[in-house]
Amino acid sequence: MVVFVGLIFVVIGLIHFYLWKRLVKDPLPSRRARRIGAGIVVALAVLVPATLIGVRSGAIPWLAWPGYLWIAVMFYLLVTLAVLEIPRLALVLVWRSQRRTGKGSATVAAESDQGSPAAGETRAAPVLTAVQPETPDEPGVDRRLVLARGAAIFAGLTAASVTGYGVKTALGTPRIDRLQIPIAKLPRAMDGTRLAVVSDIHVGPLTGVDHARRIVTVINSVQADIVCVVGDLVDGSVAELGRFAAPLAEIESRQGAYFVTGNHEYYSGFQEWIDEVARLNIRPLRNERLELGGLDLAGVNDLGGADAGDPPDFRKALGDRDQARPVVLMAHQPVAVHEAAPFGVDLQVSGHTHGGQMAPFNLLVKLEQPVVSGLGQVDGVPVYVTNGAGFWGPPVRVGAPPQVSVLELRST
Repeated sequence: MVVFVGLIFVVIGLIHFYLWKRLVKDPLPSRRARRIGAGIVVALAVLVPATLIGVRSGAIPWLAWPGYLWIAVMFYLLVTLAVLEIPRLALVLVWRSQRRTGKGSATVAAESDQGSPAAGETRAAPVLTAVQPETPDEPGVDRRLVLARGAAIFAGLTAASVTGYGVKTALGTPRIDRLQIPIAKLPRAMDGTRLAVVSDIHVGPLTGVDHARRIVTVINSVQADIVCVVGDLVDGSVAELGRFAAPLAEIESRQGAYFVTGNHEYYSGFQEWIDEVARLNIRPLRNERLELGGLDLAGVNDLGGADAGDPPDFRKALGDRDQARPVVLMAHQPVAVHEAAPFGVDLQVSGHTHGGQMAPFNLLVKLEQPVVSGLGQVDGVPVYVTNGAGFWGPPVRVGAPPQVSVLELRST
């Protein structure tokens, strides 16, 4: 753990050193401006771990907004500047090639001016003083300065604009994603059953009570038969956030609302939240299965529960069941499908990925989870992953809007 934390600090330091180089040292020739810029970069570098530690522990909650917003801006500055490195390098190589070509031409010209030696004369050594070393006042240096300033301004405007758009998206009303999913064993009488799948609500210090209220309004608008809350409901204790989660008691559905733990419940006191969720009329599924008409609905604890002594138990939830009946499994992480597949699951609904939350971060999520967003097929099991209705860390969503998913089950 100590090694991991140390590695995080090293990465944060390297990122800010790179930002200092491209945003302060390269575009600002003034020593005074560089010193001021370096001080700002150091302060922002300290802000990142202070936010991650202080907000999570509840010790410094006021850091949440400035700290998390800077993390988002930092991320998009890093991405933009990294992309700009390619054209920057190409221009620098072209300019170097032009200077070498110019120097070579000047040298040839200087030698030609000596003329041919007369008969019996010895030719003097070529005069090379015609080519002087490049000085800071020459055009090449100015071009590099203009390039550095242009890249810094472009990166700053891009990062600020993308972050602003992401904040507006993250704090907006979740979108409804509708999808029909055929299930061969589904009885005709249950054809058209609607599941409202919501995950990663992340009630926390930045959300307030309106966050949960918006989500409940969207859920109730779809008139679902079954509501599946697939983990990561909160980021804090019941004492801190219970009032923000209270609107969840107003969820409406024909056959009930159900909940399974996500990894963040185990950071927030999972047992007290299980009790609180039950008090809000949402039934926790603790490695268990229910019969809802002709459909089985099963739920397993999150994979992260193993470290807290509350692991998932797929055999308990899915074993000894009537294989002729269809079963929908609620599991927070899509990767849980690898353990669920041998039990003949007909559909798994999951969250956890946030759809990547901040593109292009979604490309990294693919390295850990088999499905990042939407419907996929893993080990022969259909897996649907919702983007989640909230956000974690920065209140920013880019390329993965908040979502409540409506899955209409169709018999075939």
